[in-house]
Amino acid sequence: MKIVLKIGGSLIQDESGNIILERFAEYAKTILKLRKENIDIPAIILGGGKIARKYIEAARKLGAPEGLCDEIGIRAAQLNAQLMVGALDREAYPTIPDTLQEVAGAVATGKIVVVGGLQPGQSTNAVAALVAERIKADMLINVTDVDGVYTKDPKKDPNAKKIDKITIKEIQEILSEKGFSAGKYELFDPVALKILERSKIPAWIISGEDPQNILKVVAGENIGTRIVY
Repeated sequence: MKIVLKIGGSLIQDESGNIILERFAEYAKTILKLRKENIDIPAIILGGGKIARKYIEAARKLGAPEGLCDEIGIRAAQLNAQLMVGALDREAYPTIPDTLQEVAGAVATGKIVVVGGLQPGQSTNAVAALVAERIKADMLINVTDVDGVYTKDPKKDPNAKKIDKITIKEIQEILSEKGFSAGKYELFDPVALKILERSKIPAWIISGEDPQNILKVVAGENIGTRIVY
């Protein structure tokens, strides 16, 4: 089984933007355990998190265009990716790819390739979908700070209900009232949804507060939200 893993930046930084080092270590341990069990995780994509949003907001206040804000977010995500390379040590490909072509070439080495952003106009969720499609992954796991997709924002609405299975169209309807700009992508941006729709890669959205959840979904446990086609 070949799995692409997307780790949200909110899971590796606290609300102040401080790096949660033990979380990096926990993810690395989980990923290496899967590899020992002959479950391949050729690529991991890291989000930018709070630090990215802080820099993006500062750039906006200075009058920077959205394209530049995207570039700033990409750099922040790549810094997180560098930290994950350090956590994975010799099992990781040593450099962070800048293009999808570079990702594919790095994956061919057999090392775990860690990716941040790739180009403006895409969230790291879109990057994860593109990478999964490019390397013909069997599964895409999106690890975030909520335990799945809800009818409303569960952090704001106590009546929000978790959805066990969801279609691309249903995700689009939930997100239809939200705008998309640098640093404000939620779950999946339109590019990510389009890639998933055409590739039909089995995808899950799960909580990453406990990295052991990755092992559970790989084992077939019914957790998080599965995207169905």
